[in-house]
Amino acid sequence: MSLFSIEPAVLVLEDGSRFPGAAYGARGTTIGEVVFSTGMTGYQETLTDPSYAGQIVLQTAPHIGNTGMNDEDPESRRIWVAGYIVRDPSRVVSNWRADESLDAALERDGIVGISGIDTRAVTRIIRSVGSMRGAIFSGDAANIADEEQMRIVREAPLMAGQNLSADVSVAVAEVTAAVGERIGNLAVIDLGVKQATINNLAERGFEVHVMPQTSSIEDITAIEPVAVFYSNGPGDPAASDGHVALLRSVLDAGYPFFGICFGNQLLGRALGLGTYKLPFGHRGINQPVLDKTTGRVEITAHNHGFAVDAPIDGAFDSPNGYGKVEVSHIGLNDQVVEGLRALDIPAFSVQYHPEAAAGPHDANYLFDRFRDMVIAHNDTKDSK
Repeated sequence: MSLFSIEPAVLVLEDGSRFPGAAYGARGTTIGEVVFSTGMTGYQETLTDPSYAGQIVLQTAPHIGNTGMNDEDPESRRIWVAGYIVRDPSRVVSNWRADESLDAALERDGIVGISGIDTRAVTRIIRSVGSMRGAIFSGDAANIADEEQMRIVREAPLMAGQNLSADVSVAVAEVTAAVGERIGNLAVIDLGVKQATINNLAERGFEVHVMPQTSSIEDITAIEPVAVFYSNGPGDPAASDGHVALLRSVLDAGYPFFGICFGNQLLGRALGLGTYKLPFGHRGINQPVLDKTTGRVEITAHNHGFAVDAPIDGAFDSPNGYGKVEVSHIGLNDQVVEGLRALDIPAFSVQYHPEAAAGPHDANYLFDRFRDMVIAHNDTKDSK
């Protein structure tokens, strides 16, 4: 469908707000949690990040789509967002790497979107009230009665309490060979992993075994891993008791562990800490974080609506008996926990995305920190 063909669409929020606009991408109805992303670039990486499953993503940058979509930059096998909101979609694609337009990719993957609305106004509502359920109705669905549209929105499930890992995880294990000097096998529990993460781990010498989210401790030990990794992913960490139990088995077995995003929240739970839902979350590629180890402030890529509840100053005892723990990274916008480090076992995690496709790369050193921890752990084990 041409961008010059205007079909009606409307965004409806559960607080009663309505924003009429134009259909963009696929036509129909889509429901999800409406969130905003502040990245000015990298929309292809955002769209194909499995962490956004179940969410209708609003881009705060006003002009989207001018670089199109290409076959080299997807972070996974498809577009995962539940819906897409932009103000001004580009009428043309003007990048030599583009293989198709953004609206064509949205239509191909069945992603219902809306354009031509005041995205700043929607963002201000979410900033004030918090992320909320919403729906996009486009094409014929835009003509559904207002009252019926609102009923559909308010009967949709809340993000809190949802376990979405099964929706995004691989069904069978996939292996990526190590690059350069091989350290050993790495068990990656796929909760919504991004391709850039797999690439970064392989480049550090790990043979990366991306394993289904249903994997057991026996499945992990069967590949004789040198370490275990929990990926990013969508959903509420409080609804992932099985993944927490598996992680406790991993820690009990003494495997070095690194987790990012959802993996950080699950490490927090495994250590005995609680999690909570943020009002509107952190999403975008411009979030400032303090690394307490180095004192550096890093600009980082985020996509999370939940966080770990832990004291940000000083070390404390793990409620589940894993020794001393400290908060290693802090978000400077709101003092949210952005990283955990266990001091008595080889385990750490961060809440953001160190692979940071499409940038920035301030936090890429964390993959080196993980590699060094695994090598040091192996050296200590071999010397005994």
